[in-house]
Amino acid sequence: MSTSPPSTRPVLLVTGGGRGIGAAVARLGAAQGYDILLTYRSDAARAEATAAAARAAGATVLALQADVAEAEGRARCFAELDARFGRLDALVNNAGITGPTGRLDETPDAVWEEVLRTNVLGLVACSREAIRRMSTRHGGRGGAMVNISSRASGLGGGGEWVHYAASKGAVDTLTLGLAKELAGEGIRVNAVNPGLIDTEIHATAGMPDRVTRMAGGVPMGRGGSAEEVAEAVLWLLSPASGYVTGALLPVSGGR
Repeated sequence: MSTSPPSTRPVLLVTGGGRGIGAAVARLGAAQGYDILLTYRSDAARAEATAAAARAAGATVLALQADVAEAEGRARCFAELDARFGRLDALVNNAGITGPTGRLDETPDAVWEEVLRTNVLGLVACSREAIRRMSTRHGGRGGAMVNISSRASGLGGGGEWVHYAASKGAVDTLTLGLAKELAGEGIRVNAVNPGLIDTEIHATAGMPDRVTRMAGGVPMGRGGSAEEVAEAVLWLLSPASGYVTGALLPVSGGR
């Protein structure tokens, strides 16, 4: 049961919202009228900076330490959502990891298990909880979900991270299936497939120069920004895309 009055603004949950694309989504969502719950795994300072920027745009914001790849983290996330906001209108499944780079024959099971647990199973479980709150079948008002996938799902990630690409292929397929499953229950489900985006994910994977090194292979001749991805995400959440569901939207400069 909610311990505070329900928010009068729509509420957006952004997993992995402390930095990178997730942070850009949280900031833009706040500017476009959402209250925000953002989760982060470990970098409290970055998450609080994102939350402060969203609050400056007029939003009520909770930055919550919760690893949504783990059941305990997900339980804390949705318990806080219910208690602090009392509603859910939109979910952006952004939390994800690449794992280390390497060929398949060099990649142990532990890497696959960690990547799939975060990028697929964590996303599935968060989606399930969101559906239970938003679906008209469960008494909800409807809503929208956007999954942050990757152009890697279509390119394959060979020689770098086939494990990551495979996990994003699963995200694409889940998006298509859920869109059909939920279309009659007031929930639209779409995915954004970012290409070469200038965020910390490359340095975390051990390739800090990747965007600069690979920009020549992008038809537009440059890497993209987290803010450009966020614009696509917020459009998919908005009434302007009201007849769009089951879309896999590349934001990749033509790559």
